[in-house]
Amino acid sequence: MLNISNNSILTRINTERFKSFQQNELPRANRMFSIWLICLLIIIVVVFFLPWTQNVQMKGSMTTYLPEQRPQSVNSVIAGRIEKWYAREGDLVSAGDTIVFLSEIKSAYFDPQLIDRTSNQITAKQSSVRSYKRKVEALDRQIEALGKELEFKKQQLQNKIYQAEFKQKSQEAAVEQLIMGEEIASFQYNRTDTLYQKGIKSLNDLEAKRLKVQEVQAKLITTKNKLQESQNDLSIAQLELQTIEATYRNKIEKITSDKFTTISAMYEAEVGISKMQNQHENYSRRNKMYYVLAPQSGYITEAIKSGIGEMIKAGDQIVTIVPSERELAAELYVRPMDLPLVTLGQEVRLVFDGWQAFIISGWADFSVGTYSGEVVAIDNVPNKKSLYRILIKSNQEDMPFPELLRVGAGVKGIAMLKDVPVWYEVWRQLNGFPADFYQNTIEKKESKFKPPVKSVAK
Repeated sequence: MLNISNNSILTRINTERFKSFQQNELPRANRMFSIWLICLLIIIVVVFFLPWTQNVQMKGSMTTYLPEQRPQSVNSVIAGRIEKWYAREGDLVSAGDTIVFLSEIKSAYFDPQLIDRTSNQITAKQSSVRSYKRKVEALDRQIEALGKELEFKKQQLQNKIYQAEFKQKSQEAAVEQLIMGEEIASFQYNRTDTLYQKGIKSLNDLEAKRLKVQEVQAKLITTKNKLQESQNDLSIAQLELQTIEATYRNKIEKITSDKFTTISAMYEAEVGISKMQNQHENYSRRNKMYYVLAPQSGYITEAIKSGIGEMIKAGDQIVTIVPSERELAAELYVRPMDLPLVTLGQEVRLVFDGWQAFIISGWADFSVGTYSGEVVAIDNVPNKKSLYRILIKSNQEDMPFPELLRVGAGVKGIAMLKDVPVWYEVWRQLNGFPADFYQNTIEKKESKFKPPVKSVAK
């Protein structure tokens, strides 16, 4: 009854004749369940020894590869008031197209002829500078004339000194001659007086000799006076020669001082011209800034400021524009413990939100609908959530990212690593160990994955 012995009687009798045997027999479902359990165990054992590709999974969103292709805000450079809109949300604008027109709100720029008046001021200042230049040239000519006049005066006084010296020498010679003549006349008079006393000479002869002595003495006195005058003239000429240079130097220095004063005023006028030219250029550029232009071709996505007559400040955002031409890239975030496993140039499989895909992360050959990408940038510092940002762009020209993708769409990334058995991967996941670190030196092979048909439809 308990079927303990190995010697069964079921083979010796016909069990179908007895209902008791049929009621005690095990049901067929139990046998099938046992078979399924054994098969499942065999499959699990086989699967545990199959190869499994380790991977790092990341999440993020779509962005653009180049910074200038990302959505940007169009700001107002100046403060103003909105007068007219030339574009609306959703419009495609080209670079340089007018988006909005602003009017002036600052009283310093209300004058409609402000630029013309500034130009007139610049012209007047330029005329003043030219006048200063002509005055400087005139002062230079005066200095040059005074220098030549000084040389002429010095030469004139030198000649006068030479003449006075010659006159003095001739008068000195005349004085010496008259002195000798006086001595001779006195000697002759004394001799005639002696002869007159002896009666040899007459009184007329004596008077004639006395008259001769008086004449010579008179001439001697006159010549000495003239000699003294010549000496005085020579001293005066020498003194004038000494003072004439100082006099003219004072005149030249005064004119030179006036020249430098004029040059200083000219430079101040030139500085004023530069300031006015700067103001003129600023006014001209400000007039152009009343029209807010599109920095590049793209779509107007959001009007931050709206309405007519609304006041805006300098630097305020007016609209947001998304460039029409862009190269998409995936912006994914990886944990610090997985960062060493990601390197530049590494291949990453991408799955976009809204695009169908069948994924088995460890068996890439069975995955369908993923796109291949290449790591092109890795941040050196984490964000506020302690995650590192990596940038991935398409590395296959024959299978680029879908054209219908938009910036900001969600994306998942799977970075393929080393091939290990399934049991090892299960053991690693249960223990929380990171994936095996290694440097991928194997040449990349052409991807076998193809996107679903719907993802490439236009």
